[in-house]
Amino acid sequence: MSNWRHKVWRNLSSIQGASYSTTPSRTNKIKLDDLRKIRPMILRRIENRAKDYPVKEIVPVAEEILIARKNLISNVTALLKVFPVLTCKFCSEVFVGKEGHLIETCRSYIRRGNNRLHEWVPGSINDILVPIESYHLHNISQGVIRHQQRFDYDRVPAILELCCQAGAIHPEEILQYSKIHDNPQISDEDIRSLPAGDLKYVGANALMAWEKVRAGVKKLLLVYPSKVCKRCKEVHVGPSGHKARLCGVFKYESWRGTHYWEKAGVNDLVPEKVVWHRRPQDPVVLVDEGRSYYGHAPAIVSLCSHAGAIVPVKYACKMKPQGLSFSFTNSVPNLET
Repeated sequence: MSNWRHKVWRNLSSIQGASYSTTPSRTNKIKLDDLRKIRPMILRRIENRAKDYPVKEIVPVAEEILIARKNLISNVTALLKVFPVLTCKFCSEVFVGKEGHLIETCRSYIRRGNNRLHEWVPGSINDILVPIESYHLHNISQGVIRHQQRFDYDRVPAILELCCQAGAIHPEEILQYSKIHDNPQISDEDIRSLPAGDLKYVGANALMAWEKVRAGVKKLLLVYPSKVCKRCKEVHVGPSGHKARLCGVFKYESWRGTHYWEKAGVNDLVPEKVVWHRRPQDPVVLVDEGRSYYGHAPAIVSLCSHAGAIVPVKYACKMKPQGLSFSFTNSVPNLET
């Protein structure tokens, strides 16, 4: 602290009737001494907390999540063979249908403009089920991952890491488990030979598995702590976040450095990719003028509804199944990019 700052603080303290000192007070010294004394006890408790995990009563919940996740991936892979999914080339917008919509909601920084038309390209399963990864911990009580150690730990799906800490997967088998169950092999001939009734059954199973995964993750988060960055949405499954300085890698982000950790929720580990949902009463191509009439839905829900599955009532508020459709007889959509 410079001399002029000392003078300012002395003047303020004299006006307020308080004393100013640059040295630590006696009370602060006593607090620091107390912290040094209890530091070994805190470290000992951190090392011993691993003995309480995994909780045996929660292991069946983690096993059910793994089974539901496996069924979800296989069913969604089968549905993508029949129902096309499109994604924008410049932003993260997704649409379930043969033709993309004409709603001007593209806000990519690459195009240097807001509210543009999307440029659609074929999508994949990662556009429906957004992959969320985290560092794989060898032990729940291990030390915090430093920035220099960020390449020493493997990156695995956050759901698998959560189930691994819950005792459903062995820590050494999580990488092999991810390779086997995350890439199901389904041929096109088997899907094309299915009748419409079976596709409806596949969609219902996918939607049921989606709800089971989210309900199970919600239960596990009550027992096993997880963190998410408030700024970049990085997820870390563990009692404390890592210290890899990967937050704010883009030039326009001024908070470059360590993450700002907060408690993670279900939407952080199993995010809902909300998309525009085309209803039967809507036109073939959704136009920008009718954006207030159209509904929204998570991408997995929209995909399953196209297959004929019955959607739960809780999504009706966003999807507007009985809502009015936009009449564009007197309007012409703007096709300029």
